[in-house]
Amino acid sequence: MPPSLRPEHLLATILSSAEDGLVSFALDGTIQTWSEGAARLYGYSAGEMAGEPLTRILPRDEIPQFEEFLKKIRKGDCVCCEHAERLRKDGTQIRVAVKRSQVQDENGKITGIVERGRIDGGRAAEPAEEPELRMVLEQLPGILWTTDRNLRITSNWGGELGDTETRPGTLIGQMLHDFLKCQDPHAAPIAQHGQALNGTTSHFEYRHKNRDFEVHVGPLRSATGEIVGCIGAGVDVTERKRSEEQIRYQATHDALTGLANYRALVNTLEQETRRAERIQHSFAVLLLDLDELKRINDRFGHLAGNRALKRLAGVIEEHCRVTDVAARYGGDEFAVVLIDADPGMARQIADRVVRALHKQGEKPTLSVSIGISVYPDDGRSAPELLEAADQHLYKRKKAFRSQGLSAP
Repeated sequence: MPPSLRPEHLLATILSSAEDGLVSFALDGTIQTWSEGAARLYGYSAGEMAGEPLTRILPRDEIPQFEEFLKKIRKGDCVCCEHAERLRKDGTQIRVAVKRSQVQDENGKITGIVERGRIDGGRAAEPAEEPELRMVLEQLPGILWTTDRNLRITSNWGGELGDTETRPGTLIGQMLHDFLKCQDPHAAPIAQHGQALNGTTSHFEYRHKNRDFEVHVGPLRSATGEIVGCIGAGVDVTERKRSEEQIRYQATHDALTGLANYRALVNTLEQETRRAERIQHSFAVLLLDLDELKRINDRFGHLAGNRALKRLAGVIEEHCRVTDVAARYGGDEFAVVLIDADPGMARQIADRVVRALHKQGEKPTLSVSIGISVYPDDGRSAPELLEAADQHLYKRKKAFRSQGLSAP
């Protein structure tokens, strides 16, 4: 009976004849065998690589992923296929499609790994990054990434993702939807990556971990023009958006009371008149005047007068609905646009404001006069409705002043 061929002899025979770059390594990453195909692919001879760690041909950003792979192997888990970056002896960096198989002993125990690699998608070799370029990429004010066609992240660079878990290279090997915790292929930005695989470039904004990013995603092409994945770039625009929001807020709100200002009030009224005309519905406008503000300023000072205006603004906000728009109309006057309100509802809200202000225990005691107008009975435009409410307010204020009282 002829002697049986030992597994290591069989493996050595396969390695010596394979065209692909076949490498076997132990569970600690030490290279055991190196094929002629590996010598052609990576430029190192078997004598140079036997006994060396596989990390010798790995770019620095690939090493954490490889170490994680070794941990999984020792637990019995194996990633069979992936796309990876490798370094040649001449310093060039190449992208390799890798397939791996386990080597087991007679008892089924995993003793090593055989890795077969070949150039991925015809992509040409690239010069390895110079230290200066790597430094720039690591500190880039944003983030760059690439994926394969399965949306597995193949590289990531940049220094502004807002956390330490996404430093350059740490996302490699993760599926994009796992990293983003989004399994819906139609949701952003997964959908845009799917479009990139079909050749479409997208530009959009995306929020991630309470940060806002302006994102570009497009197809990643090989040297032959074949789409081999996606390439994306994101710039953190959180602070810019906060500044823009602050500017918009300041442009539409009263600095003292925090209510909407006159410009925002007029815009709201114009929008509501168009909407009410379209759907044949009514809405109301309240015009409120803080009584005797001049007396308060003269007796207690202007700071007390400002506090009085803020007290009235707080009562108005408290007793209006979230859909209503309260604004400082100017000086001691305020206005409220009551969305989808009829005359009865407008009077109810006006009464609530008067009663709440009367119940305040703070000094000086405040009172308010209120005029009401309703679309379309009192007007069909913003100026007409404001004028009608103002006339109503004036009449009530005059009548109650003649009695030594303030108008409700």
